Amino acid sequence: MKNECLSRMMIFVLVWMALISSAWSGQVVTQDAKLWAKKALAEEKTLRTIAGKNTVAVLYFQNRTGQTSLDPLQKGMALMLITDISKVQGIQVVERIKLQALMDEMALGVSGLVEANTAPRVGKLLGAQWIVGGSILEGKMNQLRFQSHPLEVPTQKILGQPTAEGPFVELFRVEKELLMEIIKLLKIELKPAEEVELRKPCSKNPRALTAFFKAIEASDREDYKAAGEFYQKALKEDPGICGAGEGLRELQTLGLFAGQKKSQEMLHSLKDRTSLTDQLSPEDSVKRVKKPKDIPSPVRIDLNFP
Repeated sequence: MKNECLSRMMIFVLVWMALISSAWSGQVVTQDAKLWAKKALAEEKTLRTIAGKNTVAVLYFQNRTGQTSLDPLQKGMALMLITDISKVQGIQVVERIKLQALMDEMALGVSGLVEANTAPRVGKLLGAQWIVGGSILEGKMNQLRFQSHPLEVPTQKILGQPTAEGPFVELFRVEKELLMEIIKLLKIELKPAEEVELRKPCSKNPRALTAFFKAIEASDREDYKAAGEFYQKALKEDPGICGAGEGLRELQTLGLFAGQKKSQEMLHSLKDRTSLTDQLSPEDSVKRVKKPKDIPSPVRIDLNFP
């Protein structure tokens, strides 16, 4: 009876993941994703990785402000762009956990990821036609400036340097401005309905966004307790924030966060064997800063909200 119940639970989890995978790829870097990264690097010299047509890989932004409190924005800005670009018909976006697994396997930090020779290599391994990344810079006083440099992977041609600037409390607006500039450079034609959908913010609540970004970072460190608590905090601040509810349910379903009564055996089985992205093929890997001396020191921005 016990084994039968366990089997039914396993089937439920797998079915649930199959249902959500087309709309939301998950944020937990599973064992399958890690194995994919190992295999991709092992076969890098012999594998003929062909860029997927109209496929975008969004890399993390490098924090060049000198303010470590802004580090959550490195993955946060990338995650918001991934969420939005995924809504565009005809465009495929590489799953974030593929990027994270590859970075872990290559022992890359965000600073190493944006190096001139590394970014195109990562884009090729991910099977992307374009890669989008950039930097977080200090703007005027308490403003933040996000600068991207979309690159066409096959030709290694930089398409431009779109920039958007504003205070952290208006991050939702700044991200939309940067998004639209990137879309123009990629020569993506939006339908009116698509543009209306893209204009909708993930959240206008800076506390909710900060908690959400910290949840992603904690999950990547495999600190799932902290990740779950940050997801809960994000939802408390803004129940409608995109992605946080799905992230929390993913942790609970995998038995990685309190509230799910599962045996240790099942927890390890799910964590080690279950993945939303378990294919090597690029086609299957998708959809699943300077201070002028004459300017006063900028206002420090602290994301460590109480």
